[in-house]
Parts: sequence; C-alpha cells; structure tokens
Amino acid sequence: MEELGPTAGEEVMDCSGLTVYPGFIDCHTHMGMWEDGLGFEGADGNEETDPATPQLRAIDAVNHRDRCFAEARAAGVTTVITGPGSANCIGGQLCAVKTRMSRIDTGVLRQTAAMKFALGENPKTVYNDKEMAPITRMATAAIIREQLYKAQRYLEDRDRAAEDEDFDEPDWDMKCEALLPLLRGEIGAHFHAHRADDIFTALRLAREFGLRPAIVHGTEGHLIAEALREEGAPVICGPLLCDRSKPELRNLTPKTPGVLAAAGVEVALCTDHPVIPIQYLPLEAGLAVREGMAREDALRAITLTPARICGLEGRVGSLAVGKDADLALFSGDPFSVYETPRHVFIDGEIVNNL
Repeated sequence: MEELGPTAGEEVMDCSGLTVYPGFIDCHTHMGMWEDGLGFEGADGNEETDPATPQLRAIDAVNHRDRCFAEARAAGVTTVITGPGSANCIGGQLCAVKTRMSRIDTGVLRQTAAMKFALGENPKTVYNDKEMAPITRMATAAIIREQLYKAQRYLEDRDRAAEDEDFDEPDWDMKCEALLPLLRGEIGAHFHAHRADDIFTALRLAREFGLRPAIVHGTEGHLIAEALREEGAPVICGPLLCDRSKPELRNLTPKTPGVLAAAGVEVALCTDHPVIPIQYLPLEAGLAVREGMAREDALRAITLTPARICGLEGRVGSLAVGKDADLALFSGDPFSVYETPRHVFIDGEIVNNL
C-alpha cells in the first residue's frame, strides 16, 4: 500500500499522544445575543413586545465579535446554535454558526436551523408584568396554536393560488412566511419546556401540526423517560451546572441525561450560554458521566446528536471523509476540569491560538 505524505507547501504537525475528537457542538445557546460584560446595550435576545415573533432572525442580532466565541474555540466548541430567549411563546429563528468567522454571514452553517417556542413560566412571567396575554399556560398554547393555524391556512391558500389562477393569493404575511419551512418539515421546532406537563403540551402541539419537536431543557424528563422514548422526541438537556433558580427547576438533577439515554431517548447537552459560559460544555458532559450517563452517550451528546437534531450531520458532529474538518485534539480526558485541547481546527485551519 502506498504511503501518503505531505505535498509541497503543506505543514506537518506532530500529534503523537493526542486523541482526536469531532469539534464540540452546543445546540442551545444565546451566543452573541446577550453579549459578555454588557447590560441592556448587549441584550438582543428577547423582543418582549409581542408574544408571537416567528419572523425574528437570530442572524440579525448576533455580535460575532463577542469574546465568548474565542472562549468557545479555546474549549473545542466549534459549532453553536444560537437564538432568541424564552420570553415569547414563539421566539423566532435559531441560527447555526461556527465559532470562528470574519463576519456572521461567513460563519453561518444554517441561517434557520429551527424555530424557537417557549412554554411554562417564562412567557407567563414576562406578559403578566405587562398585563397582557399570556398569563396562563392555556393562553401560551393558544397563541402558538393560533399562529400555526394561520400559517397553515396561509400555506394552503398559497398552494391553491399556484394551481388555480382564479384563486387570489393571500396578502404577504411575514410571520406566516417564517413558519412555512417549519410546516413543510424543513426545520424542527425547539420547545423550551421544563415541567412534565409543558413537555406533553409541546408534543401535543407538534402532533397537531405535524412538526418535528425537540425538547429544550427537559428538566423533568427523567420523570417521563418512557413516554419520551415512545414519542421519539430528542431532549436537549441542560444547563446542568446551575442552581434551581425558579419554581420550574425544583426537580433539576444532573442524572436526567443518563436516565433519558438509558431509556432510549436521543439526548444532547447544552450550556444555555450565557447561563453557563460556553467553555464549560465539556464539563457538563463530564458531570453527566459522573451522574450515570454512559461515556459514549455523553460524547455523542456534544457532537453527533446535536448535529442530527439541527440537520447538520452532513457537515459536522463526527469524523468522516467529506465533512468539515472541525477537530479538537486532547492529551487527556476532554471531560476533565484540568484539560483544554492542545489544538482546535475549524474548516481545517487551526484556531485555538487566535
């Protein structure tokens, strides 16, 4: 067998003793939307003026020069899904980006990776303070259902107008337009849900409109693991390294990812940056392992599983010919608090010395 060597001009790097991993992926963050070290001026993640804002695009809010992108690269996190917070019932469009870019447009893996929804305490709290709906879980679900129904009818009318010249095309509607990729199955629905009852509401809405749901946080997922397995919905667990800061988190436990994975549920891990700084994503995986998650499942939860959830597995999440060369090379255990990667590559270029 012919031995392949470097061609003229190629740099050779000695990686003896290092282990190569796919670049890590966090599929639920607010990177660049709540900027590090800033208050209101850097807070661009919640448009708290309308509970249904599917037309909002994360790409228009991300500051790619936020220093947390550099901290992510230094920890081996090469891809993040970032987007709106959970103030609104429908928050807007999540964006998948690499953590190294000259401008946001050049770092985009997928401009619309999913649509963000929120159930439970957060929308209730925000809009109760404004004395407007939703102030109950009933109203939160109703607002989501109403907007999805409008978009569904809008799509039907558009399709009919394309086939029947005597049928008038509906007036252009930015909110409905934003939901068409979701209704067509081109993107998934990411539902912020902590409590078991809110998780079931998310799944009920998804069935009603034929959506592909992912449960974000899933704090009480360990209490309904078998039901989640039967539903086939992935869960984006986390953050794990945080306190029980509100009533919905009273059943928070770092055992949840392991319980879900053992039950056959597809599990990803997230930091919810800036709730937990992005560089601690590998430590969350280590904590999950300590609390019962199989090591392979934990590694998959910050690589291939988040890629699959967001439709990025053709480019990132595993080591395979033809995929993006996003790599993290470690001399020790990547889940250890004592370890940082020796080398990090994005698209084949070394980036952790930047």
